[in-house]
Amino acid sequence: MESEGGKVYRLSEVEQHNITKGENKSVWTVIHDKVYDITQFLDEHPGGEEILLENSGKDASEEFEDVGHSSDAREMLNDYYLGELHEDDKTGSQDQGPKAWGGAPVPVEQNNSSWISSYLVPMGIAFGCAMAYRYVMG
Repeated sequence: MESEGGKVYRLSEVEQHNITKGENKSVWTVIHDKVYDITQFLDEHPGGEEILLENSGKDASEEFEDVGHSSDAREMLNDYYLGELHEDDKTGSQDQGPKAWGGAPVPVEQNNSSWISSYLVPMGIAFGCAMAYRYVMG
């Protein structure tokens, strides 16, 4: 089945691509209603192939978001994109965006925050504290 954005897959088709042993490995997953063939990425995944195999053949959107993947990791998904999930199988999950160091998602409008607020302000505060400590301890 084809759509404007490419091929459309049923979840039952994705489930069939859960072949994790032998020469004919085929590992597909669904993230945010999009289907990905991640077979070629198994050896490259920084978290190890086990987690990918554990989530093969199913919708792994929640697991993907729980880990807090970076914007680079989210961009890499484009390399493995096959098509959309069939309308009847869609969950409507939304990309939450990369998480900040504190664990909360970074709002999209803050993804490109300046280096001043990210680095210079905290460094200035640390420098001020160090100078105050030297002055007091003297």
